Amino acid sequence: MKPEQVNRAAIATFVVFAINGLAFASWAARIPAVTRVLGLSPGEMGAVLLTGAAGSVLALPLAGTIVGRIGTANTSRLGGCTAALGGLVISMALLITSVPLIIVGLFLFGVGIGLWDVSQNIEGAEVERHLGRTIMPRFHAGFSGGAFVGALLGAGMSTLHVSLSLHLTAIAVFVVLVLLVATRYYLPEQRQAEAVRIAPQVPAAAQPGRNAWRELRTVLIGLVVLGAALTEGAANDWIAKASVDGLHTSESAGAIMFAVFVASMTIFRFIGGRYIDRFGRVPVLYASLGASLLGLVVFVFGPSIWVAGAGAVLWGAGAALGFPMGMSAAADDPKRAAARVSVVSTIGYVAFLAGPPLLGFLGDHFTIRYALLAIGVAIIASILTAPAARPLPVES
Repeated sequence: MKPEQVNRAAIATFVVFAINGLAFASWAARIPAVTRVLGLSPGEMGAVLLTGAAGSVLALPLAGTIVGRIGTANTSRLGGCTAALGGLVISMALLITSVPLIIVGLFLFGVGIGLWDVSQNIEGAEVERHLGRTIMPRFHAGFSGGAFVGALLGAGMSTLHVSLSLHLTAIAVFVVLVLLVATRYYLPEQRQAEAVRIAPQVPAAAQPGRNAWRELRTVLIGLVVLGAALTEGAANDWIAKASVDGLHTSESAGAIMFAVFVASMTIFRFIGGRYIDRFGRVPVLYASLGASLLGLVVFVFGPSIWVAGAGAVLWGAGAALGFPMGMSAAADDPKRAAARVSVVSTIGYVAFLAGPPLLGFLGDHFTIRYALLAIGVAIIASILTAPAARPLPVES
């Protein structure tokens, strides 16, 4: 593989991660406004958000097989276009204030994000393998950076009173256009032939992804990612709402708090690779998960927006590296990367997407700010299973 091809693929993968984050955050940053427009309680909004999680959970186990059939580039395109279609349906639903139509749109959005995520992580792991150094956190920094821009856009649109439907429609169109161009620079078709060997075109029951569910190390890596994903997902969905309700701030200030969290996560994803290469995955995981737990506690119990903001910075820094390290660990053996990344992504995204809606139900009883403390249980479980992420020698 020529170095210039790998470098182009690395840039393209970074862009694809970034617009994924932009699309997700454009929705997440305006959840308080959607809740207000629809007149829903935190628990009711949690139930609505659960439909998006259901779409992703349905798509994620199938994504490895789909990558094997049509390649990472086409799977990313399929996922992005499906997510954009969901965004357009959500926009229409907001115009007519229809909760059932919101549910349909969120389901499509969740399916698209699930396919898109697995394919971009498989591509990222392959690029990382060709480069011979840790770069996956930088791809996830692209996601976080895109999310940061999306959060700032959300805050700006909220301040300027731009309609939710117009905002989401513009984002959907932009995402599709950029995605179609960027995926043209993924690794060449010989890479896709390898993906077919990883996940051949046979019935689902015979796919390697099914066997990967019986691998203890793969499942334990999934548990490591579960805590990291829940930490990140809960902040994406609820840090703005928790700030508005618990600290009595405006919706725009809540969106800025979300942006602070994402900015911290983005910075540490950009610089984290050097520490992983220097100290190893497991020590960095311990440090990251511990910082995330401490930041969560500071955010929840902080008496002012400034103290809570400091907690959000620490929370974001701690949430930065768990997910990308889990993806790299799952892809240690390129022959099994598609199957294992699909399994780990499924476990992680169950937490990332299904966990926050469940926190909404707890929020009805304890307020959403204090409900966030439940994340600590998952973080502790991730700390206990962190040794599973030690690198494996590539199987022959």
